[in-house]
Amino acid sequence: MEMAAKEIFKEKTNKALGVNPDDARLTLTYFSLAFIVLFIGGTLGLLQGLNRAGLLELPAWFNYYQVLTAHGILLILIFTALFMVGYFYAAMSHTLGGLIPSVRKMGWTALGLMLIGTAMVVITIVMDEATVLYTFYPPMQASPWFYIGLVFIVLGVWAATLGVFTNAAIWKKRNKGQHLPLLSFFAVGAFLLLFLGSIGVTIEVLMLIPWAFGWTETVNVMLSRTLFWSFGHTLVNVWYFTAISAWYVIVPRIIGGRLFSDTLARVVVILLVILNVPGGFHHQIVDPGFTEGLKFMHVFMSLSIAFPSLMTAFAMFAVFERTGRKEGAKGLLGWVKKLPWGDVRFLAPMIAMIAFIPAGAGGIAQTNNQLNQVVHNSLWVTGHFHLTVGTTVVLTFFGIMYWLIPYLTKRELTPKINKLGIIQTITWTVGMLFMSGAMHLVGLLGSPRRTSYTTYGDNATALSWDPYLFFLAIGGTLLFIGVVLMVYIVFHLMFKAPKGNTEFPIAEPEDDASTTPKWTERWGLWVVLAIAVISMGYLVPIVDLVVNAPPGSPPFRTW
Repeated sequence: MEMAAKEIFKEKTNKALGVNPDDARLTLTYFSLAFIVLFIGGTLGLLQGLNRAGLLELPAWFNYYQVLTAHGILLILIFTALFMVGYFYAAMSHTLGGLIPSVRKMGWTALGLMLIGTAMVVITIVMDEATVLYTFYPPMQASPWFYIGLVFIVLGVWAATLGVFTNAAIWKKRNKGQHLPLLSFFAVGAFLLLFLGSIGVTIEVLMLIPWAFGWTETVNVMLSRTLFWSFGHTLVNVWYFTAISAWYVIVPRIIGGRLFSDTLARVVVILLVILNVPGGFHHQIVDPGFTEGLKFMHVFMSLSIAFPSLMTAFAMFAVFERTGRKEGAKGLLGWVKKLPWGDVRFLAPMIAMIAFIPAGAGGIAQTNNQLNQVVHNSLWVTGHFHLTVGTTVVLTFFGIMYWLIPYLTKRELTPKINKLGIIQTITWTVGMLFMSGAMHLVGLLGSPRRTSYTTYGDNATALSWDPYLFFLAIGGTLLFIGVVLMVYIVFHLMFKAPKGNTEFPIAEPEDDASTTPKWTERWGLWVVLAIAVISMGYLVPIVDLVVNAPPGSPPFRTW
């Protein structure tokens, strides 16, 4: 009885004062490590960009392909995973009245597993034993300890996922009949998608470990690629998932508006969970070994992901217009002037949203068989990736930092740091315009991706790429400056900003909003539908690749 009373008191205290200090410590540790990783990965990105433009020769003991591998894995896997766990754990702590102790332990366990895995992966790359790029395609073979490190990273992600599911389930049990708060609903959806997407790559890595130890002689290359891409593209959409949770729930509050529709937001979450995993198959649209009919089906499955994205675009711009008109905006676009462009908490995610328009359009183009054949192995794809992830996702992550860190540390965002944040956002945006724009253009001219600088024996076509590569280097330099500014801002907000109270901005529904239907909480059904869609996309090709397996490949070491 006494324990129950203490628990109730603790929950009420958490709700009144904000996030639990123990939960805040967990999230701040994740963020600290995430931005240290961002600094290291950003430095490697600068070196890579300068080398790709022919302006810098990297030493033989740490060559372009090692830099490329480390840059990709640190930023694509580690930075994003650390940020996602820290952000959603803070969101659940705030919206659910604090993490339960066992979930907090799962958060720390997840962090330990991810750090062990990261150390193993980075050490093997630095030792030049795993220069296999982010995609680690076989038959290129890394050290077995590289793959074992990946297993630890996945185990860490799964531990964090279990924590999210556990906290949500216990909250639902204690609050029967109530809807899970929207931000926690996003957390459950994002981690569910991450878990479903990681199953394929886990099977792949477990196939590669005995091959890397020499216990098996060959590997099924096509099966490995297929399993990888069930994860590789899903991961991109997990980050997008994380970003749009802030667009739906946080941004409306920051601009003084209301939630557009709780139901629509939950439907978007459900659709993203159900439709996403087979979407990665368009990365194999030029691969041999698959029938035209299968590829044709996957084109539609890839394009279906655009549907919830279009719903998000509609909802967000409706929020902006409604809010602007409530403040007296006139004319067709008068509401644009009413938006708080001088507030970095809005500016960064707003630019992220705008960038997603061309980024999403580029993604749709790549699901098309003919266009994909034109751009598939060119720098266009790298440019598209940086526009999608480096701008849409990462700028939203940066925007979250300006209110979440002060909230967790009980400090304030000062006008000076807000101004520095605007400079950082503009620097990042211009840098990405130069770098991503140059990559798109030179990719259309045929410049390949995944290669260091070369003129191919002073071939005239290759020499014509040089001006674009020079702009790529300028963009990369500006982005590195943006990284340095952001890392400074993050740690300043943690330790140096003045003490104060910062709000965790959660948008409220409109006064006349309709009630959210109960069926949105039927997670069992959404999981079954997701598995059914994944089976539609992958059951036939995977069975075919196993039953009619092509000759296995021995390992190759291309470096």
